[in-house]
Amino acid sequence: MSNRKILIIAIIFIVGFNQFIRAQEVTKTGTTAAKFLSIGIGPRANAMGGAFSSISNDVSGIYWNPAGISDINQFSAMFAYTKMFADINLDYIGIVIPMAGIGIFGLSVTYLNVGNMAVTTELEPEGNGETFSAGSYSFALTAARNVTEEFSVGVNIKYIRESIFNSYSDGFAFDVGTIFKTPFYGVRFASSISNYGSKMQMGGQDLLVRHTADPTAAGSNNTLDANLATDQFDLPLHLQIGLSKDFAISDEHRFTIAVDAIHPNDNSQSVNIGGELSFFNDLFCVRGGYKALFLKDSQEGLTLGVGVKYEGMKSFKVLVDYSYQRMQYLDNLHSFGIQLSF
Repeated sequence: MSNRKILIIAIIFIVGFNQFIRAQEVTKTGTTAAKFLSIGIGPRANAMGGAFSSISNDVSGIYWNPAGISDINQFSAMFAYTKMFADINLDYIGIVIPMAGIGIFGLSVTYLNVGNMAVTTELEPEGNGETFSAGSYSFALTAARNVTEEFSVGVNIKYIRESIFNSYSDGFAFDVGTIFKTPFYGVRFASSISNYGSKMQMGGQDLLVRHTADPTAAGSNNTLDANLATDQFDLPLHLQIGLSKDFAISDEHRFTIAVDAIHPNDNSQSVNIGGELSFFNDLFCVRGGYKALFLKDSQEGLTLGVGVKYEGMKSFKVLVDYSYQRMQYLDNLHSFGIQLSF
């Protein structure tokens, strides 16, 4: 890559970071639908404070930056579970399939489950014996490819659905990500945009009502079927820029440091930082990080985690990871994951 191109990339990064620092005060917090899409996936990435866009070299990279899975050269599957507050759980299943000469492909499902709740009314505040449930789903198809040895690109196409009782909303979105392995001391530079897509609007049986067109008119029909109109809401759009670098401690030990700057459409800008200390070629890893630096009134903060790897015959691998995320007022988050590669 020529010095001119490198200079242009550096200028773009500096200008973007300057705009990031000088961003406006209006946060638009709580104005998007499908907010579950902003919950980090995978205990390894969560333990590193979500500073993972320039790494993304495991199956959870489908979520963080689809370009990262271009470095996966084995069939891999991940099962991840996050225990949240108020009996809310987040489940994730993803697979990555390398296809020689074509690219890397992936499939993933994310499911937010809030459990069953009692139906209450004004006359029966303790419940009428019925129950209802609510949930959010995302189904993603992924394609990634190494354009050159230093540059990779990836894209997700997602179907999103949220439901509560007999009402639901759905929509489509896509993510695009890139990773550039710069010639500057092995630093990786990444950029990604997530959840760019259609607005979502609630509909369904629960919004069907009986309506009187004109209650003051004699003979007015008071049994007309009508649907209540609901507002449309944007998806939680995220622009993320990341840097990371590996430091070789010895032939078998490594330290990785990463930082991500995040620009969402429903909150103020923030920075995630994280690190990973690997022993004996990733046989055992210790991780730590901090989420949402510089974000006013942030509820997130310190993150920690560990991971172990088992390697069997014929390149069979099992990775088990755990992460802890501290929350200021709500219950702390615990994530567990297992990844199989062969």
